[in-house]
Amino acid sequence: MDLNPDEAIAAGWLEKGSIVARVLDRLLRYSMRQAKGIIALDHFMKSRIVAKGVLEERITVLPPWAHDDTVKYDHEGREVFRRKHKLEESFVVMYAGNHSPCHPLKTLVEAAHCLSSRKEIVFCFVGGGSEQGKVREFAALHNLDNIRCLPYQPFDMLAASLSAADLHVVVIGDDFVGIVHPSKLYNILTIGSPFLYIGPKESHISDIVAQIGGRYRAYAATNGDVDSVVACIKEEARRLPNGAQGPVPEIAAAFSRKVLLPRLVKLLESHVEVESQVSGQSERASYMSAR
Repeated sequence: MDLNPDEAIAAGWLEKGSIVARVLDRLLRYSMRQAKGIIALDHFMKSRIVAKGVLEERITVLPPWAHDDTVKYDHEGREVFRRKHKLEESFVVMYAGNHSPCHPLKTLVEAAHCLSSRKEIVFCFVGGGSEQGKVREFAALHNLDNIRCLPYQPFDMLAASLSAADLHVVVIGDDFVGIVHPSKLYNILTIGSPFLYIGPKESHISDIVAQIGGRYRAYAATNGDVDSVVACIKEEARRLPNGAQGPVPEIAAAFSRKVLLPRLVKLLESHVEVESQVSGQSERASYMSAR
C-alpha cells in the first residue's frame, strides 16, 4: 500500500543514502522488475515507480475502495455516538484514522487553538499513532477543551463514528504525495459528509476535489495555512443542518467495492492467463524439440 523505503526516508525514520536505505531501495527495484504487473494506488505513485526504472505499461493505477458494503450514513448511530461523547450540541470536526508523521496534524490543532472561543466547535481525533500523543500534549499545553482524542472504534461502529462528524478532515504531508494514499476519503464520500483536505496543492486528493467541483462540499487548504483552515471550518459551521449532505452517486460509485474489486480480479486473472499461455507455449516448444 505505502511505497517503501520512500516513506521511511520521507518520515525521517531512515537516513537517505544510508546503507540500509540503499539496500532496501535495490530490493524494491528488483522485486518490481520481477513482477508480472504492478498496481499503483494513484498516478503520483505510478510516476514514482516509473522513475525507479519500471516500464510504464506494466503499471496499473487502481485505488483501494470504500467499505460500502457495510459503511453507510447511519443517523441513529450518529446520535448514539454524539450522546456518548457529549457532542449533541456541537459542530464536530473529525480526523479519523492513523495519526502519523505522514499526516501532520499541526495545522489542524493550531486551527483548533484559534477557534477555542467557539465552544460549539469541537475537534475529534479518532484513531491512534505517534501523532495523537502530540495532539494530547498540545491540548494540555494550551488548556484546550475543544479537542477530544478517542481510540480506534470497533469496525461495527465505523459507520456510526464517521456519520457523527459534521466536517471530516483528510491530511497528507507535503513530502508524501505518491508514497502514501489516504483511503479514508472513500468512506467519507460513501457516507456523504463534507470534508476538508489539508495538504499539497497537487495530490490524488486534490484531483478528487477538482473532479467533484460544485457537486459536493469539499474544502482545501495547504499545510501551515491555519487561517484558511479556520475560514473553511467557519464556513461549513454556518450551514444548517450540519452532518452528511448525502452521497453523490456517481462520485461514491467510482470508489466503491462493487466497481473496483471486479477490476482488481480481472487484472489478476489477465496476468494468470498470460502466464498460462506462455507456459503452454514453452511446454509445446520443449515437446517438439524433444521429438
